[in-house]
Amino acid sequence: MDSSNSNQWLIFDVWGDYAHFKKFYTTASPLTFSIPPRTALIGLVSAILGYPKDSYFEKMLTRKAKFAIRILNQIKKTRLIINFINTKDNFWTPARTPHHEPRTQYIIEFLKDPRYRIYFLHEERQVHNSFKEMLINHKSFYTPYLGITELIANFEFIGETETEEEIESSLEQLEICSAIPIDQNFKIEFESDKKYFKEKIPIEMTNDRIVTNYREVLFEASGKTIRAKKDNLIKLKNGDCIAILK
Repeated sequence: MDSSNSNQWLIFDVWGDYAHFKKFYTTASPLTFSIPPRTALIGLVSAILGYPKDSYFEKMLTRKAKFAIRILNQIKKTRLIINFINTKDNFWTPARTPHHEPRTQYIIEFLKDPRYRIYFLHEERQVHNSFKEMLINHKSFYTPYLGITELIANFEFIGETETEEEIESSLEQLEICSAIPIDQNFKIEFESDKKYFKEKIPIEMTNDRIVTNYREVLFEASGKTIRAKKDNLIKLKNGDCIAILK
């Protein structure tokens, strides 16, 4: 029985009221990435499949699993004041005391009304089939969320498609609908009606949650396509041209 699944892509949308994907260099006033890093997408898929915590990163290495992400709703960010229990000095009391407030406040940046289209391919057919079944039936083993547990995610199966062409080297500008990892062979055609941003996101980590790979990615804030020359693109049979997060 062939366990290979080298060209079958599952496409699904994920969205919520808010999202927060913490930037690794922020502390007291956390900022958020504009798109879910690949590491967050691994967690989302693994939650739906029911993989135990801190055991699934080996299953989702870049050589085994491919992800691409497309922005559907314009990126909007807002900052909210969040109350946390004040555990300073190693104790907490629900009442105010002369030397200890019961709560402490932080300003946190959130994404407002985020919605993304995720393209997912896994080399193991069993993983592909199990995930497809969960998507179609709108089921999840664990509750999926957008960055932190308080921000519950909804999801919807969009379809399944195959790889039409793997473009190892592009000699012409192509309309790429996903976020694009930047490398030395990347050349963009800037268009005046589009807003371009780039961020450095984590791509891969160990089961001990130590990040082993970061990449700079480019995206258009409202989800419009980007005209660019880029190596290692994937053209799908549904017409989408995507760049793999790796």
